[in-house]
Amino acid sequence: MNHSAKVINNQPQAVSRPLIAMLVLVGGLVGLFISFAVSISVGADMIPQSAVWDAVFHFHAQETQDQVIHYLRLPRAVAGVFVGAALAVAGALMQGMTRNPLADPGLLGINGGSEFMLALSFALFPKLSFGYLLLLSFVGAGIGAVLVYGLGALSRGGLTAVRLTLAGAAISALLVALSQGIALYGGLSQDLTYWLAGGMSGTNWVQVEWLIPCVIVGLIGAMVMSKSVTVLSLGEDVATALGQRTNMVKLVCTGLVLILAGASVTIAGPIGFVGLVVPHIARYFVGVDYRWIIPCAAVLGSLLIVLSDIGARMIHPPYEVPLGAVIALVGVPFFLYLARRDRRGL
Repeated sequence: MNHSAKVINNQPQAVSRPLIAMLVLVGGLVGLFISFAVSISVGADMIPQSAVWDAVFHFHAQETQDQVIHYLRLPRAVAGVFVGAALAVAGALMQGMTRNPLADPGLLGINGGSEFMLALSFALFPKLSFGYLLLLSFVGAGIGAVLVYGLGALSRGGLTAVRLTLAGAAISALLVALSQGIALYGGLSQDLTYWLAGGMSGTNWVQVEWLIPCVIVGLIGAMVMSKSVTVLSLGEDVATALGQRTNMVKLVCTGLVLILAGASVTIAGPIGFVGLVVPHIARYFVGVDYRWIIPCAAVLGSLLIVLSDIGARMIHPPYEVPLGAVIALVGVPFFLYLARRDRRGL
């Protein structure tokens, strides 16, 4: 990853563009507000904005249209905001602490680990409450991360960005295959296949009430660690020379990534590429200061998920295209571009 820095008083300083960052935040929030309103309106039946606002602020339990808005579309839109922010910030933290431009929860086995553990729980304990499913998702994310880092570290020459990505691809493929095998054995193939495609259809308020605190904790933790991640992203030698406890920073950031990614996968399935694409877009605009990258990535990630969810419903109405497929249309070309740009690392 190419990180820019300048030296002031013999101390490395991350290049940042706070004015542009503020513009990105304001513009992103305005776009998110508009897309959020549109998201509640679109679906199998189009609902006028006037009816949407009336249902939100003057809910009538006996009205079918109000029930659709309150119990189906509103929690789905809220979940999209928090899932997008969580995945984007998780990717930003991973890219910063590993200095790997290809780092993403979906590419480094974290999503795969959550998939495997949730598939196992669906088969063995089908009536588990959502809180337990969320906990198991965190455990699975941790298992996936440990397997990927362990396999990458065992390679000759040590753990490099490319080896980490290859190990992530291998472990993710293994975990997905095991998940599908469990689904077939347990007769869950149809339900699990729909969940594996990624999407927020059927999200309810109980799930959202679990998701929001997890994501808020993860985002606050990411902001607290943002300065340390900025220093670490300039190079581990630089960070060590400045007195940073790099292993502690990596451990805390890994824990935050597991919380953010695990909660998101439990709600929306294994949606890839958000954590890969969005941090690069944020970094392009605001520089390499993670005190700006993280909030901008959170807003842009939310915007991407909400817009993609709208597209998933509008491409082939009244049917829905899987949300993961819509985002992959953007993510796959971007991934290939990054892999080509960094081919010398192979």
